[in-house]
Amino acid sequence: MSNSSPLAQSSNGLSVLGISFVVVWCTGYIAGKLMLGHAAPFTALVWRFGLAGLVFAALALATGARAGRRDVLHSMITGVLMLSMQFGGVYLAMGWGASAGVTALVIGIMPLLVAFLAMLAGSERLGLAQWCGLLLGFAGVLLVVADRVDGATPLRAWIALAVGLAGISMGTLYQKRYSSKIDLRLGLAIQNGVATVALLPLALAEGFRYEASMAFYEPLAWTVLINSVGGFALLFLLIRRDAATGVAALFFLMPPVTAVFGHLLLGEHLTLLKLGGFLLAAVGVWLATRASGQVPATG
Repeated sequence: MSNSSPLAQSSNGLSVLGISFVVVWCTGYIAGKLMLGHAAPFTALVWRFGLAGLVFAALALATGARAGRRDVLHSMITGVLMLSMQFGGVYLAMGWGASAGVTALVIGIMPLLVAFLAMLAGSERLGLAQWCGLLLGFAGVLLVVADRVDGATPLRAWIALAVGLAGISMGTLYQKRYSSKIDLRLGLAIQNGVATVALLPLALAEGFRYEASMAFYEPLAWTVLINSVGGFALLFLLIRRDAATGVAALFFLMPPVTAVFGHLLLGEHLTLLKLGGFLLAAVGVWLATRASGQVPATG
């Protein structure tokens, strides 16, 4: 059986679906930052995943979605990797003092790590243009976050970010290989449900601490309805349709797009260096997601 590398099943370069995913996903960083100002990290995630799981479960029941035991098991594993490990690590790191720049830098390594792991597994092989695109994309991320990276991040925050990086990288590859055929609504209901159960003991250990105010509920509603329901639905569709490396490359656009949102919504300074990084990341993603010139992988 042969598989092709990034986006071989779709059109060349960035798609409307991919751009929509980036825009929706980036709003979650701002909403998550606001939410963490009024709740402990794991408590915030239990609220987020628990409510999103209920939404997807209701949709699955309403449409009569069904799946076999193997698909359910694969979705459970994906939920632990993509949700529990990724967001658990990222939220905990931010709670321990990791800056937005450091967080973006570590997660920005994800596309390169996914490409390397996919190559080792023999599931995808990239041509020179795709590797150049990945390197340019990461260089763009470096330019965008350069002024926000400092030496004050504690070691435990770096470890938590490494856990988050491993979760999203392995989760992307695992979902592509084993868990992309299940009904979207049922699959995401299972993933969010498993993540809620996995993180609940940690939330209880931190006292299930949150502030019962609109300052917490408003960003929570956004992360549930826009990011978890909308964002993960788009990610699910992208992973189902495209190669894992091509989907991962979209994450190079997250820091620059988030910087633009921060400028528009929070009044954060947008420098020429950041704009240059944005353009460099965009070129990198375009190269990495081109279908032309790909090297087919056999397996």
